[in-house]
Amino acid sequence: MSEFGFVRLDGSMANDLSVVNSARVSFAQSSEELDEKAKGLINFLMRERHGTPFEHNAFRFHIKCPLFVAREWFRHRIGSFNEFSARYSLVEDDFFAPAKEHVRTQAGKPGAYMFEPVSEEIAENTILDIEEVNAYCYEAYQKLIDKGIAKELARTVLPVSMYTQFYWTVNARALMNFLSLRNHQTAQLDIRLYAEKVEEIFQEQMPVTYQSWVANGRVSP
Repeated sequence: MSEFGFVRLDGSMANDLSVVNSARVSFAQSSEELDEKAKGLINFLMRERHGTPFEHNAFRFHIKCPLFVAREWFRHRIGSFNEFSARYSLVEDDFFAPAKEHVRTQAGKPGAYMFEPVSEEIAENTILDIEEVNAYCYEAYQKLIDKGIAKELARTVLPVSMYTQFYWTVNARALMNFLSLRNHQTAQLDIRLYAEKVEEIFQEQMPVTYQSWVANGRVSP
């Protein structure tokens, strides 16, 4: 995702065994290995939607994305966020513009839009328009900074296409809820590209939990 920010796992305390032992503590039991019985327990918990055992783990992500994507992300409140502050730091000349194949049109009612690609000419002109606005806004920002205007005020001229960075710490249960919504065909394409990468990391870290989640309809327990 180098041309469109990034998603990276900064740290984790997350594995399938954490789910098993969080459930088995009810019977004063624990396991040191993930055998077939333990895998069956994970699937039982997922299928019957016993959700709390999936909360005793943590993923810490470091994410760089456009501001308009971050604002959608922050609506998922079961998690912790710390974001780059344009009040304290200078903003770099780093702004989002879509890839040509991602420029699209929409038709239909809110919540039920259909999206279709546009002609190559329209796509190219759209990208140029977005880049022109980005450059204009950043120039205005620089002028205010050069005048000695406080960063917390100068930032007000910056568009939602500016890139931001944040840390996101979240447990597997909340992560599955995020993915069920944001890596779905009805989600906005731009955040979906990030959610796809988050899902890859989830699958790598907790493969049994992941497969059970997919098998049970991609619904958070």
